[in-house]
Amino acid sequence: MRGRRASAARAAKGLGFALGFGLGAALLACGPGGGGSGDGKTAAPIKIGHFASLTGDTATFGQSTDRGIRMAIEQINEAGGVLGRPLELISEDDRSVTEEARTAAQKLLQRDQVVALLGEVASSRSLAAAPEAQRSHVPMISPASTNPKVTEVGDYIFRTCFIDPFQGAVMARFARDQLKVKRVAILFDFKQDYSVGLAEFFRKTFQDLGGEIVADERYTSGDIEFRAQLTTIRAANPEAVFVPGYYTELGLIAKQARELGLDVPLLGGDGWDSAKTLEIGGPAVEGYYFSNHYAADSDSPKVQDFVKRYREKYGEVPDAMAALGYDAAGILADALRRAGDTSGPHL
Repeated sequence: MRGRRASAARAAKGLGFALGFGLGAALLACGPGGGGSGDGKTAAPIKIGHFASLTGDTATFGQSTDRGIRMAIEQINEAGGVLGRPLELISEDDRSVTEEARTAAQKLLQRDQVVALLGEVASSRSLAAAPEAQRSHVPMISPASTNPKVTEVGDYIFRTCFIDPFQGAVMARFARDQLKVKRVAILFDFKQDYSVGLAEFFRKTFQDLGGEIVADERYTSGDIEFRAQLTTIRAANPEAVFVPGYYTELGLIAKQARELGLDVPLLGGDGWDSAKTLEIGGPAVEGYYFSNHYAADSDSPKVQDFVKRYREKYGEVPDAMAALGYDAAGILADALRRAGDTSGPHL
């Protein structure tokens, strides 16, 4: 990474590679290949459910994940499917609403009788839906819910991403060791499990490393006014601000921070990964740093093949949510092959 005034894209790329790329490379290397005999098209399909924020505040998360999953399933089916059967994806929109994530999962489990669930990206929505999968003895794989509580729901709940104790600690070490800052303020969304947890893990590690948290401010999802919190933060004279929220608020926070003269690095987690971050924040987000799961410009042949296929299909560069969705579908296909049948306990 170059420094605080590097472009946002470059800053994001550098830390994303350092923190999370090893995971993405390992999973992408497995590939979503098919398995079993036959062409995978004549037998009854294996139904896979995906509940996601296809609309609403965090729609880019769900849309990217859905595209990645669909591309993986297409490749799997082209290679013969799984257990001699094609995979069929059924997607249900939860509209970025926590309670609707539970309802979406129930529909997929009861109405569609899916053999597995993929979803959600947001930890709060995964936590709402996970008990439904656990009670039904149907495996659920979250592509990107990083809060540790998600998989603690039960033994049918899995994830393909790193967790917040990991990325929170890495961001704290990055702040101390790379940026050489000693004083950091935190601005977090106290209604989101993801944001609360990530703030906690960053705070603990940063303090353990000898750093000082000079301000600890909060906001709520959907807020558009952050000047009061930022004014308090500015008065505390931090050398950086950690904002472990989603892209939906980050752009506005960055703009208002700059307007108030709070010209210090902004740090965050994987919840910043969206083209909307730059669209909303514009020049104000230059110099930010956030942790991420993979880098689209990696020179890994496996990653570049994935990026090439995705661009050809969708006309854009895949973000981390697309890569994690692709990985989740590939992991599920591999589990089906290993289990030899589609029953939840075997999976």
